[in-house]
Amino acid sequence: MLALWDLQKTLSIRGVLLIAALAMGGCSSQLADMTPADAQAHPREPGTYLPVHDLPPDRGQATIPLEQRAKIEAELAAARDRQAVAGKEAK
Repeated sequence: MLALWDLQKTLSIRGVLLIAALAMGGCSSQLADMTPADAQAHPREPGTYLPVHDLPPDRGQATIPLEQRAKIEAELAAARDRQAVAGKEAK
């Protein structure tokens, strides 16, 4: 009987402490709002949207010539085929 009384007593104390902690947590201020006295104030308004329709300037470099691009694609395809064969042999 004494153990049951102690259990009920500790549960109620823990419940009160939990409610008090939650209530005190709701009253606290955010750390981001707390600034030192010599710090500059942060603007509260959000920044402007990014310019979606503004295109970057044209590149000064030329694109890859077609024959060089075909050579690179052939090298990549050969490397892919070698890796596929090596993967099948490893299994």
